Amino acid sequence: MASAGWPVGSGVARSVVPRSPRFPTMVRRHSSYNGLVRHLGAPMQIPGINRLTFAGQFLLFGLGILLIGMVTIGLWLQSNVREAVIDRTAGVAALYVDSLVSPLIQDSPLHGPVSPTAKTELDLLIERTSLDSEIVSVKIWSPNGVILYSPNADLIGHKFDVQDDLGRAFAGEVVSELSDLSEPENEYERKSWDRLIETYAPVRNESTGSVIAVTEFYQLPDDLIAKIQRAQLEGWAIVGFATLIMYVLLVGMVRRASGTIAMQQAELFASVDELQHALDENQLLQTKVNTAAARTTTLNERFLRRVSADIHDGPAQDVALALLRIEHIAELTEGNGSGSHQEVETLATALSSALTDLRAITHGLRAPSVEGLTPCDAAMRAVSDFGRISGEPVDFDCDEEFGRGPTPVNITIYRVVQESLANSFKHAGSASRHVLVTDSGGFVDVEIKDDGVGFDARAGTGVATLGLVGMRERVELLGGTFSVQSATSQGTIVRARLPLVIEGTDD
Repeated sequence: MASAGWPVGSGVARSVVPRSPRFPTMVRRHSSYNGLVRHLGAPMQIPGINRLTFAGQFLLFGLGILLIGMVTIGLWLQSNVREAVIDRTAGVAALYVDSLVSPLIQDSPLHGPVSPTAKTELDLLIERTSLDSEIVSVKIWSPNGVILYSPNADLIGHKFDVQDDLGRAFAGEVVSELSDLSEPENEYERKSWDRLIETYAPVRNESTGSVIAVTEFYQLPDDLIAKIQRAQLEGWAIVGFATLIMYVLLVGMVRRASGTIAMQQAELFASVDELQHALDENQLLQTKVNTAAARTTTLNERFLRRVSADIHDGPAQDVALALLRIEHIAELTEGNGSGSHQEVETLATALSSALTDLRAITHGLRAPSVEGLTPCDAAMRAVSDFGRISGEPVDFDCDEEFGRGPTPVNITIYRVVQESLANSFKHAGSASRHVLVTDSGGFVDVEIKDDGVGFDARAGTGVATLGLVGMRERVELLGGTFSVQSATSQGTIVRARLPLVIEGTDD
């Protein structure tokens, strides 16, 4: 751990391996995309319907919607056609009746039967004109509900309640409907017919225009019903033909669009399959890279141990032997009064310094064996080695739940703790230090903290940060994460998270 920048010269050697690409994240992302595309492209999950294509489903539901619309419009049209035909026929008849009846009752009293003369003329009018062929019965009502005239003499003078239709006629409307003749005043008509077209038409005073009476007449419905049925059939035919044309046009448009969608969907699925194949290959390569990285970490440590042993057994021994010989020569030349003794002493001092450096290098290269240890033991060994060399105390805390850690992870933990403590000692002086190792559910978290002078982590570039770069690359090579938190006069915190399972290793 460093403050004011950590230089390389911490006495810890390390191997630097290029950072591995992070394929797994991309694989998960695109696998989710693949599933989403296939889900969106799948048919609707409705029994019996999900086997249809999108176009088939659309056309099926479209046909149902069009049929519902056709039936709704047809029923509305059928009802309105019936009312329109009845109203039109009744309106024409009402004008005709009014033109014949109105002059005969202009002078009749409004509270009693029409005069005998008017009754005779009305009877002759019905018998001798074309009304007899279309109109089968006529009544004339007074405003207070008294029948002033009827072919049935028994009804004349009788008073009935003014019902809705009769009241509307006295208000000036022409009201017409297909009646089942169930009203009390229809006793005469019920004897001969089951149903008739019943029309109420107002009779107005020629001088004032006020309604003075209402003419009620009945028409045979057969011809009118035939006209209504013919008009309704024509309406249904028009609505059905229009619906058929719309559906045919819709089928054509949907089939063309469906063909385009199917082609694009096939191309999309092909692209997704190709991408999935490439991602599967990348996943396989990533597994191989992780395995190789883990093995490389172990092999690098073994290589460094061998280099350390070679230096110790080779150059270091030769320098030690040369130092002994030089010291012997120094003893022989001592006291001869020449300058050669001083040169020999200088040479001996240089060889002694070189031997000390060689031993320090071999010690830094040779890390203790951490195979078969827990992550806690690996970190504790680095802390113990630091305390033995520097004489500085270090607070150490660790979870007790760790099992045996993978060798590459143990090596990385040892090197990160060793490097951090060495740099902290070199740059933070006598600051207090704390190492914490915790289990984070499949990962081991290592934190090295001091309360030294700190440094500006954002400005760390160049040689001074090679120690940090080396630790970061060691950690990320195994699929972990590494971070440094520091600021001037605020100490430094180094955090590393490493996986507890490394694919392709025997640990």
